[in-house]
Amino acid sequence: MSRDGRVAALLDGADGLSADAKQVVVLDYGSGNVHSAVKALERSGAGVTLSRDPELVMAADGLVVPGVGAFDAVVTGLTEIRGDELIDRRLAGGLPVLGICVGEQVMFERGIERGIEAAGLGQWPGTVRQLEAERLPHMGWNTVEAAPGSRLFAGVEHERFYFVHSYAATEWTLTGRTPASQPKVTWAEHGERFIAAVENGPLSATQFHPEKSGEAGIRLLRNWIESL
Repeated sequence: MSRDGRVAALLDGADGLSADAKQVVVLDYGSGNVHSAVKALERSGAGVTLSRDPELVMAADGLVVPGVGAFDAVVTGLTEIRGDELIDRRLAGGLPVLGICVGEQVMFERGIERGIEAAGLGQWPGTVRQLEAERLPHMGWNTVEAAPGSRLFAGVEHERFYFVHSYAATEWTLTGRTPASQPKVTWAEHGERFIAAVENGPLSATQFHPEKSGEAGIRLLRNWIESL
């Protein structure tokens, strides 16, 4: 059976899914706020299901990894359901993954939060740490400096997005082997510059919450869905 046929067979009959839509799984590992992500993805044109089932995760056109709370707690939740392995397998096969908020942060090598250092998933080099800002958390609407040629931000380069966080990655060191493979890194500022989004092959992520970012967030999710 072709991969498209396998997706249809595995996801057929799931509530809210359209046979013509790109099929997206939101990874269910105990993180909060997943239902708003599901609704936003549905508004963006995807067929969506909330699941931790390995077959569904691997068969979907796209996987979304949400994240709310502490870095180490999100990593623990993911590893308990072997979500780290599923993310690795998808990326090794070139299958798209989108991380949101702490779901972006845990893609880095490590996080330091309230004196606790925890290993991340190690998809990207770097450390997530507390922002140096007069006011934390960074909560509310902010503009971004979209990477040139960004597909995620096509049509919304100058829009505002909704952030809720005190920690972020503030350095990017990974480079591609060729100009075409260079990761696209989008930045924002709150006290200091930090990474607001990354597009790196099949792995994309946003520090902000597109599902809480109104029509700009829906457009960004639609851009990702259309790339699947």
